[in-house]
Amino acid sequence: MFSGIVTDRGRVCSLDSNAGGLVVGIATSWDLQRVAKGASIACSGACLTLTEKSGDRFRADVSRETLSRTTLGLWKVGSPVNLERSLAMGEEIGGHMVSGHVDAVATVAGVEEQDDSTEMTFRAPAGVAPFIAEKGSIALDGVSLTVTFVEDCEQDCQFGVSIIPHTRHVTTFSGLAPGDRVNLEIDMLARYMHRLLESRHTRR
Repeated sequence: MFSGIVTDRGRVCSLDSNAGGLVVGIATSWDLQRVAKGASIACSGACLTLTEKSGDRFRADVSRETLSRTTLGLWKVGSPVNLERSLAMGEEIGGHMVSGHVDAVATVAGVEEQDDSTEMTFRAPAGVAPFIAEKGSIALDGVSLTVTFVEDCEQDCQFGVSIIPHTRHVTTFSGLAPGDRVNLEIDMLARYMHRLLESRHTRR
């Protein structure tokens, strides 16, 4: 489990295909001596398991399923990656509860610079629209954000978030431009509420 608070902006240093998908190597500023093999790490919103580590680099397996549902298949050597270690008991939850299970890929539709923030607009598949609400939480590339508006469209939905300078500086959001794609995870509370209501309706 994660909280959507990025603690390092790493970079992809190797990509190796295998029968199961891909093995990715990521360079980080973390002290990896304090990170155990088998640890869960959110990599731009996708939960991966650390399998090997050496110096300032670690490796993780990426399954075909993950490649098909996330932006990880678009990574190249040098691509920046938002990193967060899994929460430990008693740690502060600075954002919201994030599982690291990506629900959809969203596309940057607009970037507008304001005096004290960057307003970003995204388009997402219609299937996740019921789970996105104004003032609700959403995770984009592993970053916990608050939705500023949401609009249902014919083929998809459009929503906005406000990025403060600190967040843009310490995450990959500083390099996002219209047309770029990001991993989206809906708020798990919205997911369970939707399922509960759906189940009640089915039993009637």
